[in-house]
Amino acid sequence: MRSRSAAGMLSDAGFQEVFSMAGGINAWKGDRATGAPEAGMAFFSQAEKTEDLVALTWTLEEGTRRFYTSIAEMLDDVEAAGLFKNLAVAEERHKDALLRILRGLSSSKDEPELPYTEKHGQFMEGGILVEEALAWAKGKRAAELLELSMSLEVNAYDLYLKMIRRMEDNDSAMVFRTIAEEERIHLERLGELLDKRV
Repeated sequence: MRSRSAAGMLSDAGFQEVFSMAGGINAWKGDRATGAPEAGMAFFSQAEKTEDLVALTWTLEEGTRRFYTSIAEMLDDVEAAGLFKNLAVAEERHKDALLRILRGLSSSKDEPELPYTEKHGQFMEGGILVEEALAWAKGKRAAELLELSMSLEVNAYDLYLKMIRRMEDNDSAMVFRTIAEEERIHLERLGELLDKRV
C-alpha cells in the first residue's frame, strides 16, 4: 500500500486549504522577520537609568491616550468611538501605575520629575508622532483606525514584555506585567470590533 502525505489525507478529510511546512523555516520562501529582538527598544536608547525607561514609557502612554481621545471625537461610529474612549481611560490608568513606579524609584520625597518633557504626549506607542497619526486618520473608516490601533497595541504589548526583563525589582516588573496583560486585552477588543467592521 502506497503511503500518503499528511496534506493529502487532510485534503481528503474536507479541509479546503492545506499547507505543508515540510522542511521547516529553511523551506519557507515568504518574508521573514529581521532585526534584533530588542529592536522595539530603539526609542529608549537615550534612557540610561530605570527611572528614565519608566518615564519615557509614561510619555508614550500619554501620547497614545491623546490619540485615542482624538479618534473617539472624530468617529461617527458610536460603538468604535466608545471603545476608543475606554482605551483612552485605560492609558490614563497606565500612566498612574508608571508614576507609582517612579515614586518608588525616586530617592527624593518630592514628586518625581518626568524627564524628556519636550516629548510628553508627542509620541505614542510604536514611536509614532501623534500629530502625524492624527493627520493620517482624518477621513479614515473605523476599520482602518482599528487596524492601526491594533498595530500600536501589539507594539506596546511586545515593549512591555521586554520592560519586565529590564526592571530591577519585582514590584515594578509586576506593574509592567499587568499593563502588558491590559494591552493584550485591548488588542482582543479591537480585533473583535474589527471583525464586525470588515
